[in-house]
Formats: sequence, structure tokens, C-alpha cells
Amino acid sequence: MNKQQLANRIWASANRMRSKIEANEYKDYILGLIFYKFLSDNEVSYLKNKNNWTDEDLPDLVENYDDEEMVEMIDLCKNNIGYFIEYKNLFGTWLKSDGDFNVGNLSTALNSFDRLVSPQYQGVYKDIFKTLQAGLSKLGTDATAQTKALKELIKLIKDIPTDGSQDYDVLGYVYEYLISNFAANAGKKAGEFYTPHEVAILMSEIVAEHHKNKTSLEIYDPTSGSGSLLITIGKSIGKHIEDKNSVKYYAQELKENTYNLTRMNLVMRGIIPDNIDTRCADSLDQDWPIFTEGAEIGKPLYVDAVVSNPPYSQEWSANDRELDPRFKEYGVAPKSKADYAFLLHELHHLKPDGILTIVLPHGVLFRGDALKDADGEGKIRRNLIERNNIDAIIGLPANIFFGTGIPTLIMVLKQHRDNDDVLIIDASKGFVKDGKSNKLRACDVRRIADCIRDRKTIEGFSRVVSRDEIRENGYNLNIPRYVDSSEATEQYDIYATMFGGIPQSEIDGLSRYWDALPSLRTQLFANKADGSPYADVAVEDLTATIEANVDVVALKAKFADAFANFKQMLHARLIDGYDSVKDMAEMDAISQDIFARLHRMELVDPYMAYQVLADQWQSIMGDIEILQTEGFDAVRMVEQAYKMKKDAKTGEEMEVPDGMKGRIMPFDLIQQTYFKAELEAITNLKHRQEDIASELDEIREALTEDEQVAYLEEDDNTKWNKKKVQAHAKPKCFEAEMATKEKLVKVDGLWKESTNLNKKIKAAAEKLEEETIAKIGLLTDEEAKNLLQAKWIEPMFTGIMTTMNNEFIALESATETLAKKYADSLNSIEEQLSNCNEYIEMLTSQLVGDKYTLFGLKRHPLSGFIHLLPQNGESMPKVRFKGFEGEWSKVELCTISKKVTTRNTDMQYTTTLTNSAEHGIIDQLAFFDHQVSNNENISGYYVVEDGDFVYNPRISTLAPVGPINQSKIGYTGVMSPLYYVFRVDGVDTDYLSYYFKTTLWHQYLKDVGNSGARFDRLAITDNDFQRMPISLPTNREEQHAIATFFRSLDRKIALETARLDKLKQIKLACLDKMFV
Repeated sequence: MNKQQLANRIWASANRMRSKIEANEYKDYILGLIFYKFLSDNEVSYLKNKNNWTDEDLPDLVENYDDEEMVEMIDLCKNNIGYFIEYKNLFGTWLKSDGDFNVGNLSTALNSFDRLVSPQYQGVYKDIFKTLQAGLSKLGTDATAQTKALKELIKLIKDIPTDGSQDYDVLGYVYEYLISNFAANAGKKAGEFYTPHEVAILMSEIVAEHHKNKTSLEIYDPTSGSGSLLITIGKSIGKHIEDKNSVKYYAQELKENTYNLTRMNLVMRGIIPDNIDTRCADSLDQDWPIFTEGAEIGKPLYVDAVVSNPPYSQEWSANDRELDPRFKEYGVAPKSKADYAFLLHELHHLKPDGILTIVLPHGVLFRGDALKDADGEGKIRRNLIERNNIDAIIGLPANIFFGTGIPTLIMVLKQHRDNDDVLIIDASKGFVKDGKSNKLRACDVRRIADCIRDRKTIEGFSRVVSRDEIRENGYNLNIPRYVDSSEATEQYDIYATMFGGIPQSEIDGLSRYWDALPSLRTQLFANKADGSPYADVAVEDLTATIEANVDVVALKAKFADAFANFKQMLHARLIDGYDSVKDMAEMDAISQDIFARLHRMELVDPYMAYQVLADQWQSIMGDIEILQTEGFDAVRMVEQAYKMKKDAKTGEEMEVPDGMKGRIMPFDLIQQTYFKAELEAITNLKHRQEDIASELDEIREALTEDEQVAYLEEDDNTKWNKKKVQAHAKPKCFEAEMATKEKLVKVDGLWKESTNLNKKIKAAAEKLEEETIAKIGLLTDEEAKNLLQAKWIEPMFTGIMTTMNNEFIALESATETLAKKYADSLNSIEEQLSNCNEYIEMLTSQLVGDKYTLFGLKRHPLSGFIHLLPQNGESMPKVRFKGFEGEWSKVELCTISKKVTTRNTDMQYTTTLTNSAEHGIIDQLAFFDHQVSNNENISGYYVVEDGDFVYNPRISTLAPVGPINQSKIGYTGVMSPLYYVFRVDGVDTDYLSYYFKTTLWHQYLKDVGNSGARFDRLAITDNDFQRMPISLPTNREEQHAIATFFRSLDRKIALETARLDKLKQIKLACLDKMFV
């Protein structure tokens, strides 16, 4: 069960039980029962694998002290796994005896568990189910209601994996999911801030690198929460310490239910009880851990690493702490903010070569006056610097912790250091959006960890700061004092803005490209002949020039050569050697290989290539773990697939069968490899289905008003009255007129064809699935390896190759932006504007008609231009150009246009267009910033050529009856059949384009259209739309003259806007130059 499936189940159960269980308490039941299931499954596994028990033997598992064999078995279990659960109390037994199970059985089982824990395991298991036991009464008002609720919970978790084979922390994930989804307020009050997995990994990588040469390790978390930090460190250190039993875990947690969760989590991750030492107590109130035996008994115990994410700025009891050995050398934190109290407690427990990583709020860097305060945070900060404990400070992105928007950091401290500087990192810009939160990517974690390891100064990211500089700053460690990660503001050169040319200084801003590609700069930009520090674009096509540049071609070849044998290496390691792959160590080895190949490679960020590996790795390891567990034959296995579906009666989400799937081999990969012809045949049938749907829409849209009333649903005129259509389409029925009956017969025929197509598609899909299943079962080892290559390695290789391409795309974009920025100078714009004004004045002088309108036009051409067209009820405009006489004609749209019905059946065009009331016809991707249409389903879309007109029936403030716009984008695209596309003939298309920018045609559409079932769209038949009256000058030259006048006005508006923009740029440049 993957994370998403687990989340779906939890959410469905939570919704069912909202009325029975408080949201914040729900997690305690779920987590407790998951752990009990783990213990039950663990005992059964132990009996089967170590003692050769079978399922038939399990009912003999009873607590019977009169049976010597049973007494021996009870002792065997207690001595080896730490506890004994008899058969009637096993989780699996409850599933079998659903009708007899009740809440009393669980209560009895939990009491028995506490009683049957081995004495030497009491520290791990004592009272571990106390929270669950205490809360059973809250499941309902009586035993019957409690039993019903409990059965629902048991049903929920019966398939949740608890054997540790999954690639994620089950309890930690459930805890985080429940806190984040419906315990937000309670979580915030309780300080339950689950440490995001990525932050835990970063802290763990820092610890693992520091202790990479050790063979054993002791780690401690004094505010352990769910235990996720400790678990993650254990996993990271596994790269260096193969024996996981060489790592000992100390954990302390104040809240009892969360303390129990820590213990559950550690046990479920396979950590032996001897390596788990936990305590439920206040870490600040009493010092711990301490030695519990030997000559050092009662004294502080020191560990190799401490990790923590303590509650931020929490109040604590700070009285009489001056002599506390944890604080006396540094100072006592103020009672209102315990941040430094936690830090000093943890630092106190470090061995001389130990390391501490702690999450803190930014306030610890600057609160208090380190030079004047006799106590408090300033003094503590000064002492930490002077005693040389602070090794690094890492500023994290905002909003990465659920439940708090407080800016956070990770501070790295050591007891003893050879250097006396501090590495300060501003990692606040490296993240990806994840819903409402931000999330560190694998490349961000790796970049930070490498920077810590190498102690590198990287401009805008990190700096090694001397202790003397920190002293000069009054021990203020606020990150922006030392690292400026702010993005440079847009700069404008006054001279270039006024007179043109590109400043050499701004071209210098792309120096990383010129350094890597020495010949490119002079090929793209030519220096001004006058020797000024400005340049001109030297070529017409920047992108083509970049692509053809010899240095660019050479660098691409160098990059390709660096990864020439990359796929072979991955094949040997992951496919041929799958049985010896170890998760963390293998990923580390491959990442080192990627970094080595990119060493001294210009432009490409190796961390982005690493991100490609990280994105693929979890999926690859999931498959490899199956192969390692089940053998290579797993590639030939298929299994039941499932999906979540809402029950129509109850509304509950439930998991239901959803066909079959390959255990490892995806059906679509098999089909694309071996059954392309069959896939294409099914695709063609589906395309025909789409064509039928389009044909039905066209027939419906062409119905007369009477036909609409007769054959469309009364409450939704987008749907056919199927029963009536089929009745009137029968040969012996004569209810409909001949022309109407032809349409009905056509519709009925299309429905029948569609039904037959559905049967064919279903049969073909079923046959293809059978053939796919058969092929998977018969795969040779060689075929399977080739498929694994396609599934695992090809996507990774392609992704890494894309990293270089992305660099050149960025360069092309940057040079294009730079060229456009200074393409039109203010001088040039004003010259063009002067010419435009003269042209408009010339055109205006040729107008005749109403003297007041003419006066307005001559004083200001933008006023009264609508009077160049006849208003409602008029046959001629108030003003017109000289030489044109006579009344205008009114023609129906259908006489000057034809509807475009050409479909994208051969998928020749892949650019989907949209018709925006504000922006006109544009690329859908550019408009929405994402692809709304599915490129696999655009075969039924209309083909829209440049110059075609499109009506969008969507109503908006800017377009009260929907916009009609002409495509002027310069290329062919496709549009949804929801639009009406038409091509004009015999009329000046520019004239018509401007006509549709008026409101003169709106009233007609309001009269013949209606909003139907969709109030945001105007429902209008094709027939009515085509009969729209259009006012036209009979002389096409007059049409052209009017269009020319409007074009000139558009040009003037564009130039005035550009002029205003240039003036704004000059103002910004002046502000930058005239102040210091």
C-alpha cells in the first residue's frame, strides 16, 4: 500500500467517524491499533519462521500454565520478542471472528499484553497502549456503539503494512497526515510540529557525514515527538554502519501519547529493544539521559549526536538554574523563551567529538544584547561563539513546517572544533511548492549537506564568517548580515532607454554563459562603432544562432560524451546486480558517479541532475525490493489492482477491484512495446467515438427552434430527449417532417454506431489485457531486463540530458529578453508616434459627415470613432470617408462565412488555443499557465487557421454575450468543439474583426440565445448564430479604409503605452542613480 492509498483509507474512515471521535484523538486510536497489528504480525512471523509453526498450529497458542509446552512457548516468545499474545488476542483472529468480536476483547487483550511483557523489555513496552486503553470509552455511548466504531477502525487498518518493507515511515506518515488534515488547531495548541521528512533527512545527512568513520553510534532526541528524526538518522547512518544494531537510540518526550508513539515507531522500524532507551518527562526539568548502573550511575550520559525540533519559544521554569551544570557556563534562557535552554541541554550531552543539529526560530540569532546583557539570550549567544560551539547556521525556506509560519533554521553545534569560524547558509530560496506549504527538494538537501561538508563560500548562498566579524557585529548572527540571497532588482540604463543599444554591463550579467562559450557573445552582440559601452543585436534569430554556435555544439557533445556509458553502468548496477543493491548506499554511489561525470562540466548544475535521480529512485527501489524479496520471477507476475470509489448509497470511499496490473511491469509499457498495432486500433475506435459526439453536437446546434423544443430536454437544451428521438426516427412513424426526420434518423444511427463501438472497444481492451497478461507471464529474462531498462533507466537518462537543454533554453530566453528590453528606445517610440499622429490626422481629414463628431475626431481621434459604423436602426454612419456614398447593407453572417468543421483527426496539430475576452486568440498554455486540454483527446477539436474567427459562448463582464475574435497568432492550432469557428470570404477581415469589437451585434445574440443549464454560457444554435445580421459598406474599399483607421488608432495606443513604460523605466533608473 503506497502513501496515497493509505491516505485515502484514513480520510475515508475519519469522515465516517467524525461524530464519534474528536479529530485530535482519532490519531491515537489509529496509531495504537496499527502498532498492535504489528506486534501480532511480528509474533506470528516469529513462530512461523523460527519455530516452524503453521496457521493450523496457531489456535494452540493459549495462556495455559498447566501445559508445559505452552509455558515453554510463552517464555520463548517473551525472551526473544519481549511479549506474548495468545491466539484469541491476535489481530488476525479478530478479523476471522468478526461477529463475536467486541470492545471488551480489545480491552482484555491490552491488559494481557501489559501483563505478559518480559521484565527486561518493560522500558520499551510498559503502558505503551495506555492512551488507546483510556480512550475506548469515547468510541461510543455504550459497548455496542464502541464495538461498531472499533470494528470500522480494524477494517481500515487490516491491510496497512507493518513489516517494515515499505519505503516510508508508516506511523510517522499517519501522524503527519492526521495532524495536517484535521487536527490543525489542536496540533498548534499542543506544539505538535511534526518535522518534515526532508528537514529530518538534512539533519540526518549532516550527522551521518560527521560520523561516517564510526562503527557504532548513540543518538538522542530530547523532544522526540513521533520519533521520525531518530528513525531518519538511523537510516542515513546506515550508509556507513552496516550493522543497524550498532546504533542506540535515546528519546525523551513530555506528552504521554506522543511518547508512546516514539516507542511504537522505533520498535516498528526493527530496532532491537536493547537499543531503545526512552523516558516520558520534561527534558528541561530534569537532566537526562544519565547512567543507570556502574561507577558513573546518576551522572550525565554523553552521546555521539543529538537531533531535535523542540517547541519554539516555549515558556519554561527558569528559576534557580544558574548552577545547573547544563547552563552555568553559558547562561540561563529567559523564562518566556526556552529555545536556548533546549540547545544547552542537548549540547551538555554531547561527547567531545559529537555533533548537534537543532531546529530553532530565527529569533535566537539576534534577540538580546550580547554586549550589555548580564544574562539571557544575548549572553548565551556570545558564550557559544567565544567557546567555539556554533559550527553552522542554515536558514530554511518559510512555511515548511505544518502548523507554524515561524521562520526556522537549523543550527549545527559541536563540543570541540579545530576552526573558529561559522558557516552561514541562506537556503530560504531552495524549495518547491507543495500545496499551501513549501518543501525542500532532494537537490536542496544535497546542496546544503555538501556545503556543510566542504565549508564553501558560495555567492548568494553561503559564507564562512570569521569570529572577529561576528564580534564586530555585536554577536548578532542574523543571516542577511552575512549572506545576501535577495534577487537583483531590474535595472534600466538611462542612455539605452532614451537612445537605444544594449548596455555592455547587462550583457556582462550573462558572464557564466560567455565563460563557457567564448565565441558566442561576439556572434550575438556587436559593439557600437562609436566606442560607447553599448552594443546592438548582431543577428536576426538569436535562438537559431545559439543552437548553431560551435561552442554550443561542442559543449553539447562534451555533455553527451560524459554520459556515453551511463545507461550501461546503471543497467549493470541496478538490473544485472539487483540482488546486491542497498538503498542508501546505492543511491549514494550513483549520485557520486553523476557528480564525477559533471566535474568541470560548464553550465549544468549537478544538483539538478541529482534531482532527476532522486525523483526516480523511490520507484526503482520499490521494484528492486520486490525482486530481492520474491526473486526475478516477480517480473512475470500480475496481481489485482484497486481503486478508491465512493459508495452510491452511503457516500463512503471504499477500495474496489480495478482490473489487473503487473507486479512490476506496467501494462502500458508492455503494450507500447509489444502491442502497438492493437493499441492503435483501439485509439482509432475511440477517435471515431469522439467524432460521433462532435457530429451529434453539430446536429443539435443546427436544430431549428421548434426542433429544439420537440427533441431536447426541457431543463437542459444541451441534452437530447432520447426516447422521443428514437420513437420519431422509426420508419413507420410520421410525426416529424421529412427534413426533421432525416436529422433524427441520423442521430439514431450515430447512437447505434456509438453503442457498437463501445462493445468493440470493450472487447478489444479485454483481449489486449489478456494478451498483455499472457505476455508478462512469458517474458524471457532478456526481455524483462530490456523492459526494466525502459522503465527505470531511460527516464533517468532523458531527465539528465534535459538539464543541459534547460540551460540553453534559459540562455535563449535571457538574450531575447535583453534584446526586447532596449529594442525600442524612447527616441524611436516618439518618432514613430509622431508619424502615426500625422497619418491619423491625414485619415481624419478625409472624413465627412456630422460636424460635431468630426470636430471631436479632429481634436482627439480616439473620441467618437464608433460613429464610423451605423448605430442601431441607422443605415449609414454619422461620418465616413470621402468618395463613399449610399446606404450600407445588412447581411447574415452565413452569406459571408462558413463554419469550420475540419477536425484534428490525424493529430497534426498539438497547440490548443483559447478565445479570451481580454487577450483574444492565444495559446491555452500561455493563458492558463498549464494545459487544460488533454493532448491525447484533441483529435475531435476544430482546426483553427490564422485569420479564422472564433466565437466563445462564455459570458463575462468584458464580453456579456461572449467574445468573437480573429486569430492573428501566425500559426494553426486547435480549439474545443464548444467554440464556433468560422472562415470569412468576400469581406475585409480586418473590418469584420473591428466590427466584432463593438456592441452592435450583442442585442441579436441576447434575443436568440439563452443561458440554458449553464448560466455562464450563452446557448445559441448554429442556425441562429449564422443568421446574425452584419452591417457592411457595399464597397470593399470603404471597409478597408475603416479598418485602416482603426489599425492606426491601435498603433497609437500601443505606442503611447510603450512611451509611458519607457518613462517609468527612466524614472526607476534616475532613482537608482540619484540616491546613495
